[in-house]
Amino acid sequence: MHPLAHALSGFGLGFSLIAAIGAQNAFILRQGTRREHVLVVVLICAVSDVILIGLGVAGIGALIEAAPVAIVVIRILGAAFLAGYAALSLLRAVAPQGLAAAASAPRAL
Repeated sequence: MHPLAHALSGFGLGFSLIAAIGAQNAFILRQGTRREHVLVVVLICAVSDVILIGLGVAGIGALIEAAPVAIVVIRILGAAFLAGYAALSLLRAVAPQGLAAAASAPRAL
């Protein structure tokens, strides 16, 4: 396979992961509708995406697999995160709130 094809495949996968409406993009949209710190939020999200994708490309997975204790810690932290996220999702399902712009003035960071 041509190296350009590999690059295009990687860019396509990265775009598909970033473009999907998830929690991060919903947060960005909410901040945009409120007109609160849009540039700061977008920059933080973009930089964090670049860092996480860079770590994945750099082979952090291989490093984690080399240290069995790290795998256990990461699994526990991941399970705790998912449990907390599930609890928050359940609370939102019980008392749903729409994605609406707030009537108040923008707040300071």
